[in-house]
Amino acid sequence: MNHVPVARQKILVRPELAAEVRRRQEGGERGVFTNGCFDLLHLGHVRYLQEARELGDFLIVGLNSDTSTRALKGPGRPLVPEEERAEILAALTCVDYVTIFGELAASELLALLRPAIYVKGGDYGMEHSSVPDTDRLPEAKVVQQYGGVVRLIAYLPDHSTTKLIATIKQLPSSNRYNNMRPESLQDEEMKGDPGEEKGGWERS
Repeated sequence: MNHVPVARQKILVRPELAAEVRRRQEGGERGVFTNGCFDLLHLGHVRYLQEARELGDFLIVGLNSDTSTRALKGPGRPLVPEEERAEILAALTCVDYVTIFGELAASELLALLRPAIYVKGGDYGMEHSSVPDTDRLPEAKVVQQYGGVVRLIAYLPDHSTTKLIATIKQLPSSNRYNNMRPESLQDEEMKGDPGEEKGGWERS
């Protein structure tokens, strides 16, 4: 018997998600939608999603596919494949649904789902304003056309995947591992930390 993790049950394809959103909004609930790459999930992402969820009754996250993330962020991204990014997001209690989309912008997805509220980061506003810059955020035009609300949420300062990647790249490397062949390195990883007790949790 195959057991499907609860988090994976939140990951829906467009037709399923559209029917679910329609059902809930027709019942009087307010759907909140946001979208992004969410590569290397960090505290800034979590706080942003929690605040978005508080604006309505359920939160939908549109997740950029690997292909669209690469087009938006450049070679080498994403670091985490789309299936894993989707399941990590779905594991958050503040997230009710996740769907993967391949377009660069979520305009088509928004036109289909028509959530009551669309949320993006504060950096998408006009200069010194909370009004969305529709030149950089074309999705806002779609939402405004069907009568939805666009809300911009400030990001947690000094928290970004780009900054996290830069920090990781600056970490000192060990000569012990640099000179090893890949198969030898794998053997070392299998041995684990000599000072770590069996069954202990790895610290991150």
